Order: sequence, then C-alpha cells, then structure tokens
Amino acid sequence: MNKNTTVKKVLILVLILAVPGFLYYLLTAKGKNRYKPLPFYGPKVVAQTGHKFHGKYIPDTIYHKLPDFNLVDQDNQPVSLKSFDNKIFVAGFFYTHCPSICDQVNSNLDSLVKGYAHNKMLHFVSITVDPMHDSPAILKAYAGKQVSSAKWQFLTGDTTTIYNLAAKGFLVNAAHAGNNEFVVDDKLVLIDADKRIRGYYSGTSIIDMNRLNDEIKVLIAEELRKIKAPDL
Repeated sequence: MNKNTTVKKVLILVLILAVPGFLYYLLTAKGKNRYKPLPFYGPKVVAQTGHKFHGKYIPDTIYHKLPDFNLVDQDNQPVSLKSFDNKIFVAGFFYTHCPSICDQVNSNLDSLVKGYAHNKMLHFVSITVDPMHDSPAILKAYAGKQVSSAKWQFLTGDTTTIYNLAAKGFLVNAAHAGNNEFVVDDKLVLIDADKRIRGYYSGTSIIDMNRLNDEIKVLIAEELRKIKAPDL
C-alpha cells in the first residue's frame, strides 16, 4: 500500500468521524425512530414466553449472547464480560507479530477509536490469538504504537479460553495453525449492551469501516432509548 493510498483512507475515516452526532440526530429527530434496527447474529431460540403487538401474540426470541470470560489487558488487569455491563463494544482478534492484516485492521480501528474518544458508552477490544507470545508487557508495547486510550484494551489469557470465545462466542475464526502461524479473521464484531452480536465488518475494508461507524451510531441511539446513558 503506497503512502497516498494510506493518506486517502485516513482522510475518509476522519471526515466520517468528524460529525459523530449527525446521524444520531437524523435517527431520533423529533423523538421518532427513523432507522431500521440492526439484526441479531448467531443461533436463536423461541422462548416459552411472548408478548402482544397490535393485539397479536408474538413468541419472544432468545438471541445468542457472548459467554463469560476471564482475560487480562495490557496493564495485567482482569477483564471479564461484566467489564462491559451497560456498554457497547467493538471486538477483533489479532496477534502482535501478524505479518500485515492485523496491522491494517488495527490502523483502521485506531482512527475509529480516536473518533469516539469522548464517548463513554463505547469501548474497543483486541484479543490476541497467540497468548503464549503476547504477554501483557508485549501487548502494552504494541498498544503504545496505536492510540493512548483507556477505551481500547488489548487482551490475552489462556488458549482454551480465547479460542472457545472466538468460535462459540464471537463466531469467528481464531486458531493456531502450527509453525508459529495463526488463523485470524479480519472481522470486527459489534456487541450491544446485552452482549448480543449486532454486526460483522471487515477491518481491512474502508467501506465496512464506514458502515461500522454508521451502525455504532444506530446502536447508540437504540441503547439510549432503553437506558439513561453515561455522559457522551
């Protein structure tokens, strides 16, 4: 990728992030819903309970949720699913010695993190698929090359927890392929405050990153209608 292409990508992201409240205003103008809710991803189960809508009984649906986990961040502080209570977060998988794709994803993610620096509802998480190498100290050094922000955590732990979380929680590919090589998805996953998957995005695609930025705002609008949000 040449320098001009990189500059153009950065400028596109900056322009889109420059007006973070604009889409929210459009979505909630005059107190009305003006957006199509984001879908739910993963397996669904029809519950025994239900509700009425316009006089018609509709069975409730139980959507896939992330399982709990126990990992540590770049400061060696414990992080679990409870750490994201009442929060929206974007998650992805990577490893610090990844040849190229991880750096591209995290470079694009870095621009997004900066655009939401003052939004207390939204957080970002990058989970290593090579915990045997990527200790908290190594993650801290790697994080220092990205953005200095408490909003973006780089997580490590044991391989069983991480690979199960990827496959059964986030529903993405992450595995050790042998010979110091790893299978890692370029997907970023948008998680709502109820720990449900609401979107998948290629972290190497500017089009998908733009869509992620828009759909973060849609999800923020949705959450603000359910709870009294923190200061934005």
